[in-house]
Amino acid sequence: MKIREVHRDEYTISTDKNKLDVSSIHKFLANETDWANGIPMNTLKTSIENSLNFGLYYKNKQIGYARIISDYSTIAYLGDVFVFNEYRGNGLSKWLIDEIMQHPNLQGLRRWILLTNTAEWLYKKFGFTELPNPEFYMEKHNPNVYNGTKNTNT
Repeated sequence: MKIREVHRDEYTISTDKNKLDVSSIHKFLANETDWANGIPMNTLKTSIENSLNFGLYYKNKQIGYARIISDYSTIAYLGDVFVFNEYRGNGLSKWLIDEIMQHPNLQGLRRWILLTNTAEWLYKKFGFTELPNPEFYMEKHNPNVYNGTKNTNT
């Protein structure tokens, strides 16, 4: 897939995996999030290798990230979205999501999926809604997978 890169002033969004600061991404996800708390570095590296990644940079320093899991024809899952606290409030998360939604390989999809308990206001701007039929949704979820405890299926 062709690497995409867009610039706004001193900020850049790039899909180039080679530009990612994996240590910085790991530090944030493992220590600053509820959804990936304690994620092992090797697990993160595997997820990056198998995803379409969007790095957000200020003067070549990584300040945000998001990734897409997709078959590029029917469905996409948006995950691991973040912008470092000190860069929030500048419209960067909106720009990042907008660039993801405009990616040429993610057009014409039947379904986008997102799991979040933060920033719902942001995702609603891009057409995300609460599940209209939550009774159709099923999952097998192990929230303790990174700390080695038994699967709770909640």
